[in-house]
Amino acid sequence: MRALFCIVISILLTVLPMEGARDKKKRLKEPVTITRIDTVTIVDTIRICEETPLIIKIDSSYLLDDTLLNPLSYVDTSIDSLYLQWREEGLLKTNTDCVEMPDNQDIPDEVFLQRIAALPNVIPCSYNKIVRRFIEMYLYQRPGQVSSMLAMSDYYFPIFEEALERHQLPLELKYLPVIESGLNPNAVSKMGAAGLWQFMYSTGKMYGLQINSLTDERRDPVKSTEAAAKFLKSLYDMFGDWNLAIAAYNCGPGNVRKAIARSGNSKDFWKIYYHLPRETRSYVPIFIAANYVMVYHEEHGICPADVEFPMVCDTFLIQENMHFKQISKVCNIPIETLKKTNPHFRSDIAHGNSKNAGVLYLPAEYTSTFIQWQDSIPNYKRKELLDSKISAKPYNPYRANGEAVVYRVRSGDNLYNIARKYGVTVSKLKSWNNLKSDMLQIGQRLIIY
Repeated sequence: MRALFCIVISILLTVLPMEGARDKKKRLKEPVTITRIDTVTIVDTIRICEETPLIIKIDSSYLLDDTLLNPLSYVDTSIDSLYLQWREEGLLKTNTDCVEMPDNQDIPDEVFLQRIAALPNVIPCSYNKIVRRFIEMYLYQRPGQVSSMLAMSDYYFPIFEEALERHQLPLELKYLPVIESGLNPNAVSKMGAAGLWQFMYSTGKMYGLQINSLTDERRDPVKSTEAAAKFLKSLYDMFGDWNLAIAAYNCGPGNVRKAIARSGNSKDFWKIYYHLPRETRSYVPIFIAANYVMVYHEEHGICPADVEFPMVCDTFLIQENMHFKQISKVCNIPIETLKKTNPHFRSDIAHGNSKNAGVLYLPAEYTSTFIQWQDSIPNYKRKELLDSKISAKPYNPYRANGEAVVYRVRSGDNLYNIARKYGVTVSKLKSWNNLKSDMLQIGQRLIIY
């Protein structure tokens, strides 16, 4: 049967270009970087083991390719910063008990086909040259990142799966933060998207996330996941197709609707592929690749790193501000532990009040101690650690005399980070400089009052 499968593919590769030549005018209008063919369907049975025959359905997307694709250009290398810091601090270590086997990089397409088809997924996962390139990018160019993400997945995936299950969504959506943030809750994109699920400010606000000078719930693993589940459900209800919903998560539903209209109202991701923004074209392929490497990492000799991260945390509602140093001294909790488990708090202040309680996550081993001393924590060195921090205006050495500042945009800057640095809001920054979008150019001058 495998021989028959290979023969059929060879015939298709020979015959389909001849058929495509009959419609040369139509083909010339399409980008030369995309190989398009008419839809074909082949059903073949391949045995993974003697007891389990596997039916693999192959359609036209199997032969799709984008010759100008550079997979590494779709990976934000800044997401490595947290992992590098943790490795330097000894929180992430190479797993010495796991023997990393050398991987054979010359793997037949049939092997990838079998493994992807065997994934227990509801979301259709196609395989083609584009998907293969992203798989190889993770396996051979970013194995260290995969190792770190595997370590962090033990902590974050249960949070994602609980929310997705509650909203009756496919559990494989847990791999979206892998491609969005590399499972780094402190990741911030050049456009200002933040957190594990990379919410923009406006979208985060739309789904009820608190974002202010002390708290950014886009970085809260639990609350941001709840918001992401609601957002993804709304996108699926809009398009009725998970691949299109995932694409819309990246570029917005408006761009996906335009791509559908330009393709003749097709709702097949691979048929609207070349009508989508270039970044979004690769969003579904890299999602499939992330799914693959997180499941089949052992087959390629990649071991999860060892991580010193609390796997079980308890949740506390706080109605009074507490500085991390107060919590640390009173409860004997390392400050680094507080920062790791509470990335949503800025300025090392756990923020909450009677009207809008804050959420503090603590490792289970400190639960009883925190309950015992919770009422005493805010009073420990309050004037030194808390009152002056809250009441004082952020000091800015560049405009200490009250005059406006002219800031020159540098590589890696975005409005979110610049606004945070100078203690102003993004909306004010845009208003002062008459900015209509969040895009910045290197060397651009910004006025800050």
